[in-house]
Amino acid sequence: MLDSFAPPDALDPDLDRVISSIRAELRNEYLEDHSFPWIVGFSGGKDSTLVAHLVFEMLLSLAPADRRRPVHIVSNDTLVESPLVVAHIATVQAEMEAAARAWRLPISVVTTRPDPDATFWVNLIGRGYPSPNRSFRWCTDRMKIQPTSRYIRQQAAASGEVILLLGVRRDESATRAGSVARYDNGTRLNDHNDLKGCKVFRPIVELTTDDVWEFLGTVSPPWGGTHRALIQLYRDAGGGECPVVTSQDDAPSCGTTSSRFGCWTCTVVEKDRSLTGFVEAGFAEFAPLIGFRDWLASIRNDPNRRMARRRDGRFLVTKEGVFVPGPFTFETRREILERVLELQTCTGQTVISDDEVARVRRIWAEDAAQAAAWEAEAGPGS
Repeated sequence: MLDSFAPPDALDPDLDRVISSIRAELRNEYLEDHSFPWIVGFSGGKDSTLVAHLVFEMLLSLAPADRRRPVHIVSNDTLVESPLVVAHIATVQAEMEAAARAWRLPISVVTTRPDPDATFWVNLIGRGYPSPNRSFRWCTDRMKIQPTSRYIRQQAAASGEVILLLGVRRDESATRAGSVARYDNGTRLNDHNDLKGCKVFRPIVELTTDDVWEFLGTVSPPWGGTHRALIQLYRDAGGGECPVVTSQDDAPSCGTTSSRFGCWTCTVVEKDRSLTGFVEAGFAEFAPLIGFRDWLASIRNDPNRRMARRRDGRFLVTKEGVFVPGPFTFETRREILERVLELQTCTGQTVISDDEVARVRRIWAEDAAQAAAWEAEAGPGS
């Protein structure tokens, strides 16, 4: 559908009826007799954009007096997102904010970010965590789940309960279909697996991918402009977005083998197809990011680049007798930082912040002192 996309004059009648039903369901849920806020997970991709679009439309359709419940449109920035996707999300967020102010809608546009001590570079370069892979995907929880979950918990604590709207669809994949099926209970809202006081609402769960693209290509966003920039982003990348992740059950969506917009540093995937697609589409300035990411993946399991002790001082041997090395050596951490700073210079992009560099160096000093203490405790010749 995407490659051959040509915007029709109007929605297909069958799709129009389905969308009308979704609009009615959104309206009915919003007008329920309580004040629990809505939180819309917005990754900037097609599905979350559609949900945000329909929620915006629904609020505009209501009389001002009926717009009683706050709506939070929440994105997550891991600080290592694909630069083109970051720029697109920022543009759309600015358009949403301007429209919400103009129409006096109860909408807050929010971006969550990892704790300063839990960023990708602080963990990778500072603490020496090996590049993430499928068996040790430390990034998802620290950079995605925790920041957004923290925001949801804050809103739930303040209001008693929140309703989280997610753009998940049964049609996305077999894995997603299985995940959706686990929560099919015949009701509109489901309890969130991990977040107390959070109900989950999946308004577009039964739409197909073609349905989503037809709608976005036909109907202009209520915050102004068109969805053409989003459509072009997908065409250039040949990919899809890593969705807003709020539980470990959703984590497989982050770092899969499909072409997804996500962290450009992601070493869970074998190849970053979306960033490669951007480069092939003419964004050659991002080619060094691909080279760095590939190098980072290549050094992960080099025993000469890993310390023997883990961060807690232990040596780890599995039940099968396999020795598991610890974090990257100090030499490798320094080399990674040097390469990141070089990357920053050659691309003109902010890759690592000054605060992150300072935190990295502080952790190095602490780790070096701890390593010296362990060696002294072990004694000479150990």
